[in-house]
Amino acid sequence: MYRIARKSTPTRKLLSCALASCLLLGAAPAFAQSTAATIRGQVMADSSPAAQAQVTATNIATGLSRSVQSTASGSYSLAGLPPGTYRVEVNAGGKTSTQNITVQVGQTATVNLGVGGVGETTAGGAATTLDAVQVVAQAPIETKTSEIATYITPRQIEALPQGTRNFLAFADTVPGMAFEQNPANGSTKLRGGVQNANNVNVYIDGIGQKNYVTQGGITGQDASRGNPFPQLAIGEYKVITSNYKAEYDQISSAAVTAVTKSGTNEFKGSFFWDYTNQDWREPRESEKDAGKTRSGEKQYGAAFGGPIVKDKAHFFVTYEAKEYNAPQDLSPGEGRIAGDLPQAWRDQLGATSTPFKEDLYFGKLDWSINEENLVELTYKRREESEIGNVGGQSARSYGTDTGVNEDRYDLRWQFSNANWLNDAHLTYEKAFWTKAPVNMANGMVLTDGSGDDGKQIYRIGGGEGGLQDKGQKGWSFQNDTTFFGWEGHTVKFGVKYKQVDLDTIEQQPYNPQFYYDIHQGGAVPYFVRFGSAAMGTDGGSVTSKNKQFGLYIQDDWDVTERLTLNLGLRWDYEKTPSYLDYVTSGDVLASLASADPNAPGQTYAQSLALGGIDVNRYISTGNNRKPFKDAIQPRLGFSYDLTGDERHVIFGGIGRSYDRNLFDYLQLERSKATFPTRRFKINSPGHACDLSASDCLDWSPQLLDRDYLMSLVNSTDAGREVWMFDNDLKTPYSDQISLGIRDSFNLGGLDWNSSATVQHTRYKDGLLIMRGNRYPDGGVFAPNGSPWSAPGLPGMGSLIVATNGFESKSTALLLSLDKPYTSESPWNVNVAYTLTDAKQNIHEKDPVYGWYFTQGGWYDGAWTPRHRLVISGFTDLPWGMSVSGKLTLASKIKRWDIDSTAAYGGYERPHSWEPDGTLGFKQFDLSLTKTWDTGTDLKLKMRADLLNAFNWTNWGGYGINWDTGVINSWDQYQTRTFKLSFGLDW
Repeated sequence: MYRIARKSTPTRKLLSCALASCLLLGAAPAFAQSTAATIRGQVMADSSPAAQAQVTATNIATGLSRSVQSTASGSYSLAGLPPGTYRVEVNAGGKTSTQNITVQVGQTATVNLGVGGVGETTAGGAATTLDAVQVVAQAPIETKTSEIATYITPRQIEALPQGTRNFLAFADTVPGMAFEQNPANGSTKLRGGVQNANNVNVYIDGIGQKNYVTQGGITGQDASRGNPFPQLAIGEYKVITSNYKAEYDQISSAAVTAVTKSGTNEFKGSFFWDYTNQDWREPRESEKDAGKTRSGEKQYGAAFGGPIVKDKAHFFVTYEAKEYNAPQDLSPGEGRIAGDLPQAWRDQLGATSTPFKEDLYFGKLDWSINEENLVELTYKRREESEIGNVGGQSARSYGTDTGVNEDRYDLRWQFSNANWLNDAHLTYEKAFWTKAPVNMANGMVLTDGSGDDGKQIYRIGGGEGGLQDKGQKGWSFQNDTTFFGWEGHTVKFGVKYKQVDLDTIEQQPYNPQFYYDIHQGGAVPYFVRFGSAAMGTDGGSVTSKNKQFGLYIQDDWDVTERLTLNLGLRWDYEKTPSYLDYVTSGDVLASLASADPNAPGQTYAQSLALGGIDVNRYISTGNNRKPFKDAIQPRLGFSYDLTGDERHVIFGGIGRSYDRNLFDYLQLERSKATFPTRRFKINSPGHACDLSASDCLDWSPQLLDRDYLMSLVNSTDAGREVWMFDNDLKTPYSDQISLGIRDSFNLGGLDWNSSATVQHTRYKDGLLIMRGNRYPDGGVFAPNGSPWSAPGLPGMGSLIVATNGFESKSTALLLSLDKPYTSESPWNVNVAYTLTDAKQNIHEKDPVYGWYFTQGGWYDGAWTPRHRLVISGFTDLPWGMSVSGKLTLASKIKRWDIDSTAAYGGYERPHSWEPDGTLGFKQFDLSLTKTWDTGTDLKLKMRADLLNAFNWTNWGGYGINWDTGVINSWDQYQTRTFKLSFGLDW
């Protein structure tokens, strides 16, 4: 596999520096404890509030302990608790009571405590006498919060059916969320609402995993089949779809906050292995006649943890691996069938498979120095390699060799006393993604012949993925303080500073891409596109030493016993030198100022102005760009307890949240200038061009020689693609508003929780990259033409401009119903329903390259199903068995495509259509587990998963031929598949 040399950071030196830096922090306050839980409430003794009562919570598994004294009103708050089960002990007036309480990630649990024969009451629970009684209970769900939040429990992660072992897959059971697995390449992404995966952020142990360079939302997830974190290391997590508090940054859709497992006072371990192959699945449509393509999936791993010093120090380590050989369907696009293709392309149709390998490592050390101080050190390593970009309209020969390498270190120090909780995190990250073509050869792209690039039907030969190496590396320090000493207020404030190098090497397309017209038999190319290093440059390499800074303050104010206000304010700032310091080259300025060859007496800049493009907004001097400083984010929420027992709570909120512009796009202005894309028309049958024009070449077989192509541009900018970015780029953001009600009720002796929320989100200032080419009148279209044929810069090639142009808006009804699993009632059911009304101002699914219609108004659907229902659950069975299931149903997605038929005057315009069928997606998964208790600490497990049990057919891709009305489908989702797993726990 192709790799660009990069120096590695010495691990031992890094750990030494990190530890030294932490020790030098002294009593500095600390990191965002968004994963930590809080137990709070009131202590009562002899029917009166117990002032100065001692309340101590001790983690049963690790011995971690926290103590506070109750206030004059008897209230107490124990914060900064890692999720788990705690023994809560109360000492008041010489009397003692204890109980065991289990709290979840980021939960604030209200638990009122009593001594001296006084009953204990929890929110929504009956009184329990606590004198010398050990009561084991799940803390009540957190209802008095303005967050639209759902907990994913360890039991759900362990029990529910799954195919990927990506822990984020369980977020699919949350209203408003969708875990997407691309049927073409198996890559996985998490989406919140109608925004794409880039707008999500995942916080593990309080540290954001944001991908600053490439897509996917978090590092490593850009078109990867891999998992972001070993599932064995995830304890539990919370999904917040809206109204997150001010501590959450670099996000505009959903937040996931997860906590990792720790070692305990007992040595414990686990091992798993699961497997499936082509014999254990039903054939895909493409295999029913030709036979199944050889494929297989193997996942395995182990975890081990225990004490170093009992109640003081522990360790935990885990390893997980994935080995896939995934089948891929190959089929023509644009409604074509195999018989339409010339022989060279037809020979490379048919099914194939692509390999993938991932290794994940995680380690954690914790040390409870005393009751006030906790130190943790964690390390994660991710390695991946795979063959990608195969499937759909891309043949195996067109594939790319891709890889992911990621290291993350996190050193945490937590300090607490009666009124303060400080959390400090010092982190280092290094995450890179690489790509190279499998074949270093000419690419051959078959199109319908419309415009230059045309509408692509099939691709073979050397892929256009290019040579790429992109990633981020650097240090950060988060510093958060929580103060509890102000009666009725929990005040939290923090700061984050991050210094991170963003690196990209992009030589794309490295392989020349030749375009062939299907109407001309695909014999002679009519257009070519390729990249070449500009003379005297480093050829597509860009580095930016970014600095990020964030501040916030949050006050959770209990105005009354029933009314709580969540008041927050956040400000973020980022400086990207490579964008700010860029200088538009003189040859581009000269071209803009030159005469438009199609408009005598008019410069090309004037032609652009007639089309609404003021070039002065895009010409950079190196001094006229400033960092965005207006990322001020108020976040206001409330909850009101209607009955005073937290069983019926109205909640809502309004707020703004800023995300960021991906560096993979910002760097294009520089990389395309040093490794520009050249575009030449080829004078060939059916595609005559003016040989006197700088971007027209006469057909000769010699053009197929890459060295000869390079010689044509060594001393000229002819055909060079020019990228220009707005000098006043803003940071994208979303405004969110919601109103809902939560109810906890008893039905048939069973406790149920429900929620109904109306949520409106407006996303603005999304980056939009669009073609700038204009005709002399400023228009995008020529008579009976398309935007692809508008002339580019004189003496050069196409003009690409980027600005803040993308918007979306959605209103959603989020409904959930949950019956929790308990030891007394060992079954669970969860229902999540989402009704969405969505629009966006670009017809494309995930618009960045909005080539076509930037002024087209609002497009319905935003590629989001209007209805989505997920029902999941599990139950214990006799003889050590358990069963679980998950049903997913979604309505059809409105699809948009470009119609350029004569019925519309030959003009390309977007039109919507829907595939056949009553449902857009339907799948039912089952899992059955058998556990053997050997009478020792060792337990054996056998598990069978049946994915898509009814073998429903779901398609991931659709195309339409507007001339014939023929709709074709490709990229079939998973057929019925059986997986077998074996495990050991000790």
